[in-house]
Amino acid sequence: MGPWVNAASSASSITSPGFASSQAARLAYPKSDISINLKDHSSSKVYTSLSPVAGDVTITTRRDVRFDSIQILLLGHTKTAYEGMGMPQEVTHTFLKMVMPIPESTYPLPRVLEAGRTFKIPFNFVIPSQLTINACNHARHSETIQDHHVKLPPSLGGWQRDDMAPKMAQVVYSIKARVVREDSDCRTRIMEATHPIQVLPATPEEPPLSITDKDRLYRMSKAKYLRKNMLTTKVGCIRAEAVQPGAAVLSPDGRRVMSHPMAHIKLVFAPESPRALPPTITGVTAKLTAYTYFSSGTIHCFPNLGEWITPCCPDRRGQYSSSVALPAVTLAEQPAWTSHPTIPRRDSGYGSSCVEDSDSSDHEDPRTKWDSSRSSSPQAHHTATLAVPLSLPTDRKMLVPTFHSCIASRVYTVQLTVGVAAKGAGSTSLSVVVPLQIAADGEGGKEAARGDRPPSFEEAAADEHLRPRVLRAPPSEEQTREGRESWMLAAGAAGQVADRGGLPEYDDSGRRRRRD
Repeated sequence: MGPWVNAASSASSITSPGFASSQAARLAYPKSDISINLKDHSSSKVYTSLSPVAGDVTITTRRDVRFDSIQILLLGHTKTAYEGMGMPQEVTHTFLKMVMPIPESTYPLPRVLEAGRTFKIPFNFVIPSQLTINACNHARHSETIQDHHVKLPPSLGGWQRDDMAPKMAQVVYSIKARVVREDSDCRTRIMEATHPIQVLPATPEEPPLSITDKDRLYRMSKAKYLRKNMLTTKVGCIRAEAVQPGAAVLSPDGRRVMSHPMAHIKLVFAPESPRALPPTITGVTAKLTAYTYFSSGTIHCFPNLGEWITPCCPDRRGQYSSSVALPAVTLAEQPAWTSHPTIPRRDSGYGSSCVEDSDSSDHEDPRTKWDSSRSSSPQAHHTATLAVPLSLPTDRKMLVPTFHSCIASRVYTVQLTVGVAAKGAGSTSLSVVVPLQIAADGEGGKEAARGDRPPSFEEAAADEHLRPRVLRAPPSEEQTREGRESWMLAAGAAGQVADRGGLPEYDDSGRRRRRD
């Protein structure tokens, strides 16, 4: 067989914006009508893992058209665009390609689409829960990268709400139908139709990130001195240390938050004198930022960890961020401060004062922030914990789940700013930036796939195979013999009890014994 005419490769390819228009112009019969009709579909419908995608393809021609085959496919593409020398360049990676088998009995004999007659072919797909290993076969730094790359990415672009993504990075799912004629030297697409769908696959919650000093996207701690101005004496040092919150789990359609995340900030106040009191919390604000990473080549690491854009990188890389302010956090009452007296010790030159963070030291280890130039006089420090609920704006933003694919990624951060004020000092604020994973629940797709039908033989066999069992070693001959003897003794004792009336409180004559 010869090559396809205008065939799209399943590997990454570079195309130009005029490719689609030139492809439509080269179709053999552009005036013929071919349409894709999806069952129970609407413009706002969202498909998730294991969701059925069913419908039919309707073909009507204005003249008799000879053909050889009809193809119906479920496709998934990731597209990234860049400004080239003359025109923008687009990189397309096909990570999903499912072909609907069409029985030979479905085709007319002879294989001619007669003019004026409607030819209808049904199809049925199921959104997979994971890709095959062949979807990610490029070089990578670790196997963990491949584990993420073989997960189904969510649709990026095309949502009715703002998904905070640029036009340079898109993830597109579609149903494609084409009528093909095979000649001696090539295959020609006579007709073709495409119907896009929006997919939000189920994603599990991942473990917390291992954040190091090199991960400039995050700032897990911040410390500042409290003073009225630069010329006054320091009141003390206030430090904020954040803990990574749990994942925000969305509903299968992405319109509700089923599991609301909670951020926790530990505050540590080291006073300069015993008379200094802990500061007052004046307010807490939060800001959500979505980062979209895209590349012209395959991504071999996590773009949110380490340096993403480097001068020596051979691929063209891009990064786009979009932020939205979260609802203000109202504190019902001031957090309770706990005093921790410093244990007295001999003069070793070490104290308990902290070094104020500068802009260049935001990512240093929190344990390195304590100064060793203090005197040996011990000072107590105070701690408090803030619990900050994170309310996500799913009513006006489409927060697609966190994902990493071969040429595009999406991650989220939350910047938490804590305002503090101390007696005898001015007010200040401390900001930390923590990662936030957004996941999606997939129960809707499972229920839609199962419906009210009973489990199939394959599902029952799988459940039986995965059912937990307790395995024991077979008893030895001696254990078997001892068990048989104990059973015989027990049977004999039971017979004696039965002869005495069946119960031990009866005598041999069957009369009930008197109780003293």
